[in-house]
Amino acid sequence: DVSKTNVTVVGGHAGVTILPLLSQLPGGKFSAEDKAALTQRIMFGGDEVVKAKGGSGSATLSMAYAGARFTHSVLRALKGEKGVVECSYVESTVVPGVSFFSSRVELGVNGVEKIHPLGQLDEFEQKKLEEALPELKASIEKGVQFVRSNADSK
Repeated sequence: DVSKTNVTVVGGHAGVTILPLLSQLPGGKFSAEDKAALTQRIMFGGDEVVKAKGGSGSATLSMAYAGARFTHSVLRALKGEKGVVECSYVESTVVPGVSFFSSRVELGVNGVEKIHPLGQLDEFEQKKLEEALPELKASIEKGVQFVRSNADSK
């Protein structure tokens, strides 16, 4: 049932930094071609929506749904529910050399209670992760510099 399918997506927020871990999908079996095509669509899904709208819009509804889902999970965790896991972009050491990374985190009454490791990546995913790292590191550095240069402005 595709409506109950939950694919772990790790990395960053845009393009090549987005990495779906299709090899970790229970029961998921993909040919190399299908996996590459599906990964591409997940990585650039926002662009696909903009293109479908003729350039006059964005994937705002998708972001709103993701935000609502995440907020619901945070509220469940704050109420004491155990085992609430979502992907979240947080400061972490999950990937050496990268100070922020989106991965599965367990939420609890204190916020992020545990950052889960990536788990086993197949060869395709490992290659995509390595391709993502330069862009992800550059984006992180840009964000850190922005915060530093605007830390005193209120």
